[in-house]
Amino acid sequence: MRGEPLLTHAVRSLLASECVAHVFVSASASDVDRTARAVSGLPATVLEAGEHRNDALRLGLRTAQAELPRLSVILLHDPTRAFAPPALTRSVVDAVRAGAPAAVPVLPVADTIKQVNAEGVVLGTQDRGELRAPQTPQGFAVDVLCAACAADTPPLDHVAAPVTVPGHPYAVKIATPFDLTAAEAVFAGDEHTVGVHHARGSR
Repeated sequence: MRGEPLLTHAVRSLLASECVAHVFVSASASDVDRTARAVSGLPATVLEAGEHRNDALRLGLRTAQAELPRLSVILLHDPTRAFAPPALTRSVVDAVRAGAPAAVPVLPVADTIKQVNAEGVVLGTQDRGELRAPQTPQGFAVDVLCAACAADTPPLDHVAAPVTVPGHPYAVKIATPFDLTAAEAVFAGDEHTVGVHHARGSR
């Protein structure tokens, strides 16, 4: 995007929030060099990801705690959501600093959601009033994340009573060529930048 990887935009946006001190980026062994080039010159450390889902998270958490002893809040961010605004990052960090064990940005679900069985038969319609689409960055108190990442499932699933903050349309996941084309159109000529996973005094 704009001649740069989405990761570069994501890291810059996190840093632009002014509540992110450093970013730890997980990469597979074959992608470490390419990832390092994408964040060159930025306060970011590239870590080689492990075999299992949360191996990279555990390594990043240990590294962050060692390098930032006063760490209190940590953010987990998907760089495909590269244009999540800095203000969104700040709202997540503020919620955790205010006492929430974890905070996740969400948007109301706009589409009608049907429940379907294994045979493809429609069983009913979900009530959209109680549904929300989660985004990133997601914020955690460090001790809460340490406990939650013990399992090999999404950490948020193991947090009691995480809070939500209003999400943002710019935090959409850019996962297909269509998504990228749409993002290029939205941000053409715009100086908007976005960022990755970490809060000042946090990861």
